[in-house]
Amino acid sequence: MKNYQLTDWLPTTKKEAELRGWDQLDVVLITGDAYVDHPAFGAAVIGRIIEREGFKIAIIAQPNWQDDLRDFRKFGKPRLFFGVTSGNMDSMVNHYTANIRLRSNDAYTPGGKSGFRPDYATTVYSSILKSIYPDVPVVLGGVEASLRRVTHYDYWSDKLKSCILVDSKADIGIYGMGELALLELLHSLDEGKKIEELTNIKQTFFLKDKNEAAEKSAWGEIHLASHETCLKDKKSYAGNFRHIEQESNKTHAARLVQEVGDKRLFINPPFPTYSEEQMDASFDLPFTRKPHPKYEKRGEIPAYTMIRHSVNMHRGCFGGCSFCTISAHQGKFVASRSKKSILAEVDQITKMDDFKGYISDLGGPSANMYKMKGKHLQICDNCKRPSCIFPSICSNLDTDHTPMTEIYREVDNHPAIKKAFVSSGLRYDIFLSDNDDENKKLGYDEYLRQLVTRHVSGRLKVAPEHTSEKVLKAMRKPSFKLFHKLKQKFEQINAETGMKQQLIPYFISSHPESTIEEMAQLAADTKELGFKLEQVQDFTPTPMTVATVIYYSGFDPYTLKPVFTARNKTEKQSQQKFFFWYKQENQAWIKQTLTKLKREDLAEKLLSSSKKEKTWTKQPSKRTRQSI
Repeated sequence: MKNYQLTDWLPTTKKEAELRGWDQLDVVLITGDAYVDHPAFGAAVIGRIIEREGFKIAIIAQPNWQDDLRDFRKFGKPRLFFGVTSGNMDSMVNHYTANIRLRSNDAYTPGGKSGFRPDYATTVYSSILKSIYPDVPVVLGGVEASLRRVTHYDYWSDKLKSCILVDSKADIGIYGMGELALLELLHSLDEGKKIEELTNIKQTFFLKDKNEAAEKSAWGEIHLASHETCLKDKKSYAGNFRHIEQESNKTHAARLVQEVGDKRLFINPPFPTYSEEQMDASFDLPFTRKPHPKYEKRGEIPAYTMIRHSVNMHRGCFGGCSFCTISAHQGKFVASRSKKSILAEVDQITKMDDFKGYISDLGGPSANMYKMKGKHLQICDNCKRPSCIFPSICSNLDTDHTPMTEIYREVDNHPAIKKAFVSSGLRYDIFLSDNDDENKKLGYDEYLRQLVTRHVSGRLKVAPEHTSEKVLKAMRKPSFKLFHKLKQKFEQINAETGMKQQLIPYFISSHPESTIEEMAQLAADTKELGFKLEQVQDFTPTPMTVATVIYYSGFDPYTLKPVFTARNKTEKQSQQKFFFWYKQENQAWIKQTLTKLKREDLAEKLLSSSKKEKTWTKQPSKRTRQSI
């Protein structure tokens, strides 16, 4: 691996900027994460793109917001703007568990230490900058800003919050994977335009006084219920989300408009799905792929340790799961890198000084969506469906798995690689066809066999999420019958190859529509299959998901019909108890509860001994559907 110099990283101090001969910066980027110069870290990607365009950029990583604010002052005024992001995760998801308990660690900080970023980090950083430099534009980006761009439910304060621009006092926000919006904004400001004039850049959001009109556009407008109306009427809040979700995922979307106090919020439509060339341009930048040298004595950065030898093959997810933020941030259409770009990154990884022969992940938001898109794109151009695979796989979706299998095999054949794992989640419903001709043509069985025999580290992790058809429908997930089919094929491949690998299913408790009875049934179903779950995931409401809208409002945003959701702590803890039917301290409660529900049959299944209790699955205590 190349012996890097300090100037190979973007500057983090004034001295480092001076080493490059810079006395004033064009852009200063502030992030809640430690600075890791790797394509999986959003601040590094944005910084490298700004550098590529010929601008002078520096990063202030994890500034101290509790002292004299010297971190925010160290570079002085940038010529163009301050960029602000909370980091790769929403700061509140980063800080708190589903039970709103403070986490003791932070995966994006050296040594995994907590306490190096504030709650609501984007708002805190931006407010400080506006107090010090009121005349310098502040541009928000990243997951936290993206998912809080409109009236949203904040689980941690248990209330509706308005657009993040209101509290943060920032000038403009970029939502989603914002490289193209950033480039247009960057060059417009460089040409001398004022930030308040930039009202027609796609994938941006901004506020105007009610009596001040934004420049007209050709997109058309959809007016949402005002923030004040949402505060008074939960059904109006729920009704807003249908438009928000649809316009976030349409090829030709409208501008969304919402009144907030004496302001009017404008959310411009997103850019089209990135082309292969645009995707490659974001990954083929001169990353060192390492944390900044200043962290060497502070310990490893856990998030970096986990992904440093991984490769992201694509963005976006057409699954549209109700509890997931990916489509709200990255979009439902998949954008893929070229095979050349992917293999070049793999080769670069093999030259890293700490590489031991193992690629930790060849994946994406969902591992098996690489190169997938509509067969006839004009049909996609007019589509409003939030999911391309629920309630059934769209007939226009090309689900050919052959391109992925080819890349897996080429990586597998690299002389420096012992094994390349696929650790990202799978949407197994798109390769479990009963049609033999389709299986062969689209390479389904071939893909699964390649995956199981060459790219699984003893455990294949999948996410059926629940067993109840009613709950799965609310989740926009396929029938649990497909998990049975996957398990059968998985075990068949293991038997034929003499392998003894495990299938690890993930499940969620307390999701909208999930009752105590549904959880008891889930426990009985998984026990029958031989699973004994050790750790589980409780549903965590995060901004900008269907499930969160239902959790707060009690209404389905598409039908506006009431939906049951476990809300209080007792209800949520009761649902989780059924996962642990084998613990003696839960058994009397389970029997008593199911007797009251007249489901003695489930009590009998859960509390009787079973010869099938052989497979133990351990799930991570922290699992989120977030992305950079």
